[in-house]
Amino acid sequence: MKIGSSDISAAYIGSTAINKVYIGSTEVWSSYTPLLDVYTGAAAAYSLRLLRTAYTGSAIRVRRSSDNTEQDIGFSNNELDTTSLASFCSGTNGFVTTWYDQSGNGYNATQTTAANQPQIVSSGSVILENSNPTLYFDGLSGFLSLSVTMSNNFSNSTNKTIICVNKDDGITSPRNRILFIGNGGSTRVSLINESATQFDGSFNTYANRVIVTFNTQQQFLVFGQDISGTQTFYLNSTTSGTNALGGTTNDSNVSEISNDINGQYLKGNIQEMIFWSSDQSSNRTGIETNINDFYNIY
Repeated sequence: MKIGSSDISAAYIGSTAINKVYIGSTEVWSSYTPLLDVYTGAAAAYSLRLLRTAYTGSAIRVRRSSDNTEQDIGFSNNELDTTSLASFCSGTNGFVTTWYDQSGNGYNATQTTAANQPQIVSSGSVILENSNPTLYFDGLSGFLSLSVTMSNNFSNSTNKTIICVNKDDGITSPRNRILFIGNGGSTRVSLINESATQFDGSFNTYANRVIVTFNTQQQFLVFGQDISGTQTFYLNSTTSGTNALGGTTNDSNVSEISNDINGQYLKGNIQEMIFWSSDQSSNRTGIETNINDFYNIY
């Protein structure tokens, strides 16, 4: 949008910045900058918003329960096209069969078994968290499988960074598993909600995990990294924990979002998960700001 011949880079009402401008119901301007346009080189990237301008594919593939028909759902104004999604799943439930990788590497997260697919529409209504659409995992059987090639490359890299936007509905026994990449033993990359006040993150062995405490069960942004063996995790930018006993993992034959070999499923939702096989320490504040500006987490 322009005023005269000048492009508008920011808009305000008084001293308050606004992110979008509409004429009637039509969006005519947005301040939105896709995260991966600025912080490039992701190993894999899953989200219900557009993360990269160059990405031209869909966000997710959805199965509706009324007749098991599947359809790709893309983006509208840089966000999940919830109008198309609600129309496709009108009066029924919708489940995600594929969460497309927006990194450009093609490492889609998939689930072919209907009973194990995370839900995104309930009785015709798109499931929301904090006004944004979300994948909901039931804590019983819902999970998505990651590419083993991506998982091996990521877990064996010297430097690695994970971003996740997540909220638990409640801790199931024995714990809520957000992510698991492992070899079936104690060597793993994992994100866990251990209790309503404790988060565990690990890039190496479970014994060497980082434990982060927080006040209440809430939506949160995880920023986790292993830089040459030193693991650090942040929740909502301010809570952090560090463990200097990290290291690269050896291999990964289990690579899943919301599950591990012991059937420890997430009961809650995930809206975004991004992997970098690189050190994003210097970009942490910028990455967190971009995500929080969109999701309004903290």
